[in-house]
Amino acid sequence: MLRLFLTACSLLFIAAACQPQNDAQNLIDQAIAAHGGDAYQNKRISFDFRQFHLVLEQQNGRFRYERSYRDSAGAAIREVLTNDSFTRTRNNQTQPLDTAQIGKYSRAVNSVAYFVLLPHKLSDPAVLADYAGQSQIDGQTYDKVRVRFRAEGGGDDYRDTFFYWFNQQTHTMDYLAYSEGGPRFRKAINPKTVGGIRFQDYINYRGDEKDTTSVGTYDQRYQARQLPELSRIEQKNIQVTPLADQ
Repeated sequence: MLRLFLTACSLLFIAAACQPQNDAQNLIDQAIAAHGGDAYQNKRISFDFRQFHLVLEQQNGRFRYERSYRDSAGAAIREVLTNDSFTRTRNNQTQPLDTAQIGKYSRAVNSVAYFVLLPHKLSDPAVLADYAGQSQIDGQTYDKVRVRFRAEGGGDDYRDTFFYWFNQQTHTMDYLAYSEGGPRFRKAINPKTVGGIRFQDYINYRGDEKDTTSVGTYDQRYQARQLPELSRIEQKNIQVTPLADQ
């Protein structure tokens, strides 16, 4: 009887050890709720980022991201990215673009939109998330989640690897790191709630340009003060308005 009891306990122990400590999708869902949840839906978000003005619209699975600015010659540039297309106008004249140009400009627009809409963007079907352990950062305990993307629906940068650190107490996304385009580690600062959505600025830290495989350890390198500050990512004049039902 004792042997049977020990065997059963051993199996329970093994099962518990093999069970992930936290389900990555649950952590993402908690973070989305902490940052606004349904407040992201059917909204127009406008803000200024550096010399650009952006308008992000999301409604019923459709999106429209617009970026406007003036180029070095003073011409008015307007770029619009949707689920289906990308267009660029200069002084209201549509510009013919080759494939490389479309990729370059659309990635620039989508990149800004992606980070502003985090963690909501982690609900996209292309996201592949898995739990990557716990971390202690600046005296707080975090759950770390690694995110990759399916090739189908993952965009041009589906090979990227991201890491997100979710605060165990507040469930907010306080840190993130990514591998491509120059590995970076970002610390969220200046949180503010507009229209029920939590927006954050970031301190942007530079990683090792020659090593894009170790971004998952950037929490440790940040704690050791081994990541130099590169820039500040700030959104200004944020406005959130509802979109009319279609």
